[in-house]
Amino acid sequence: MTYRRISVTPVAGALGAEVSGVDLRDLDDESFREIDQAWMEHQVLFFRDQNLEPEHHKAFGERIGPLQVHAFLQNRGSEGHPEVVVFESNADRPFVASGWHSDVSFLETPPMASVLRGIEVPTHGGDTMWASMYAAYEALSDKMQRLMSELQAVHDTAATFSRGAYPSESKAPADRPPSALHPVVRTHPVTGRKALYVNSAFTRKIKGMSLPESQAILGFLYHHMATPEFTVRFRWQKNSLALWDNRCTQHRAVADNLQANRRMERVTIEGERPV
Repeated sequence: MTYRRISVTPVAGALGAEVSGVDLRDLDDESFREIDQAWMEHQVLFFRDQNLEPEHHKAFGERIGPLQVHAFLQNRGSEGHPEVVVFESNADRPFVASGWHSDVSFLETPPMASVLRGIEVPTHGGDTMWASMYAAYEALSDKMQRLMSELQAVHDTAATFSRGAYPSESKAPADRPPSALHPVVRTHPVTGRKALYVNSAFTRKIKGMSLPESQAILGFLYHHMATPEFTVRFRWQKNSLALWDNRCTQHRAVADNLQANRRMERVTIEGERPV
């Protein structure tokens, strides 16, 4: 499509585009409308040189929808910004989310989107990757698409935030982790396109199947979703920002420079029940 207020440059074939010509601190309605259209088309958008304070970061997220306060992750609540999640990693605490996932899919109404910005980034390495779940679904055979569309899966935090070893003060009891049942294939409420909606971080099993059956199908899907042609990779710079659609993408950090100092901040936008 044609854009009048912003410039949009696709980054990869399946998803991802870089947006320029806009300052997110001073965003007029027409520019936001064009960003929203580009987002629906490209699934994840990248912005450079956005020198934002937490207030600006939150204000941009709130243009999309109400912000979520994460139940487990470190945030800036003591500074008046509980919606701003902080991710820090260094040589003493070499931690990144290096597995493919869709954010907090264990909720009944998972978030629709997230906005992540780079505060302190490595000189090399530490990229983030996204994968299009539209592309992953559409690459399946007709028979596999029909089978997947009949299935539901249980999502919970048993393998992540509810683990005793997870570095969080907010833990759910191991026998009662937050849990939700979602379709394996969901329909995007805006575009109407179908996307796979299971992930290795939070999907425990497929409802109504034995554990071996469930593991076989989920294992195939996890391998399939990571096909390189479905992905885009983003090289972070200070004051870079990424906006992604949590309903049709998955993402992961690349853990190739865990000794470097890294600080990222994220706001997450409330979503709807997957259907």
